[in-house]
Amino acid sequence: MQGVVTKSTGSWYKVRTNKGHTYKCRIKGKFRMNGIKSTNPIAVGDFVDFKLEPETKNGIINTIHDRKNYIIRKSVNLSKQTHIIAANIDLAFLVITIESPKTYTAFIDRFLATAEAYNITAVLLFNKIDIYSKKAHEERIYLQKIYSKIGYRCIDISATKGTNIHQLIELMKDKTSLFSGHSGVGKSTLINAVEPSLHLQTKPVSDIHNQGLHTTTFAEMYPVHFGGFIIDTPGIKGFGVVDFSKEEVGDYFPEIFAIKKACKFNNCLHINEPQCAVIKAVESGEIATFRYANYLQLIELDNSPYR
Repeated sequence: MQGVVTKSTGSWYKVRTNKGHTYKCRIKGKFRMNGIKSTNPIAVGDFVDFKLEPETKNGIINTIHDRKNYIIRKSVNLSKQTHIIAANIDLAFLVITIESPKTYTAFIDRFLATAEAYNITAVLLFNKIDIYSKKAHEERIYLQKIYSKIGYRCIDISATKGTNIHQLIELMKDKTSLFSGHSGVGKSTLINAVEPSLHLQTKPVSDIHNQGLHTTTFAEMYPVHFGGFIIDTPGIKGFGVVDFSKEEVGDYFPEIFAIKKACKFNNCLHINEPQCAVIKAVESGEIATFRYANYLQLIELDNSPYR
């Protein structure tokens, strides 16, 4: 039998067949995925083959199909290992809030660089626009101007008011869409607005720390009425990028990649080399200072998680 993994709890997997039937499955032995040292060899979104045990009617997964792509980050507790958030993704939506809680650009840029590295189209959703202060609105407009210029689609959203939910649904039709972001950005509320039948649990932002309270423990994929699937992920505090060499980081910043051929040296890291086209672009304002600073963070801090 074949199906797609819709939930992974570490030892058990929920697998959905193309007929809509769901089975509880496990793996027998250990899987090694092309040398990836992952805490979860099977991820939500993986297509698998399995067979049923006659006595329990549970499934045993024996084959994982090749992945179109996946999005991955460093494991929080095991820094040498990685955690595959989800696989076979058509769109990755990053839910951003300017305040309550604040999403920092370092987090945004790490997510975008990872999406670029694994060939996943990323879209930025600026949520809670109905409650922003004037200062927060100005910051939102500034960030959207920068990211739109680079080539990323930015959408204003209010999950509670329903603002632009129809636009989001149009993008998601017949696709597998991943939603990610910090705890408290309104991810579950937004998914409920897109697919009200899910009734995902939501919690308010903590008044003490101005951070979200976790409501999602494991990534889970749900079918939606307009065609396709939603993958809901746990709120992520830090996003450690994986397996980026210093020389290739610039390839995952589109504005740096676009002009790096104009640098004097082919191996230019755009730090302090002479006749560097990237540094000139930063000085002239063509490349945003914060994007360049986040690029430097990635190549100089050994890719450690940064909030």
